Amino acid sequence: MEIRDKNTDDLKVLIDTNTLTERIKELASAVDESFKNGDDVYVVCVLKGSVMFCAELVKYMKSKVQMEFIRISSYGNAQKSSNKLKAIDLTLPDLEGKNVVVIEDIVDTGLTAKYLIDLLSLEHRPKKLMFVSLLNKKCARKTDIEPDLYGFEVDDKFVVGFGLDYAGYLRNLPFIGYFP
Repeated sequence: MEIRDKNTDDLKVLIDTNTLTERIKELASAVDESFKNGDDVYVVCVLKGSVMFCAELVKYMKSKVQMEFIRISSYGNAQKSSNKLKAIDLTLPDLEGKNVVVIEDIVDTGLTAKYLIDLLSLEHRPKKLMFVSLLNKKCARKTDIEPDLYGFEVDDKFVVGFGLDYAGYLRNLPFIGYFP
């Protein structure tokens, strides 16, 4: 089904804008607390879904932040993970001995999270590596991995908004919603 076939009036709000903002402020504070030694923090945003969450999170962080962006896809235009990762752009600076925070929109199967944690740990050898996700969908997990911090746990709904999309659409919604 194409997005134009869906009536966005049917979209239900799962997490409203105010609730998102308050939780993101809490997450920013928790990340800062983990790096209170004053070192720089390299925030690695996984595009495209994480961009709104990442921008909001760093806005509330007090740490000295450098932002980097990578692109990986596991959904394509589907509503479920394909279980196959497509690394589109993994270009990063030298992160050896640096504090690194990976920002992801959702951890569902855990395949992307595991891939990124392994990649960064083995190839970049950061001083400290933290994985932060806006959403945690434990019911879809296929790997034994959990984010260090996450905003909200969600059940088996296909969620959109606040960066999460359906076939490239609905990222711009200021809330997290789903189609019943």
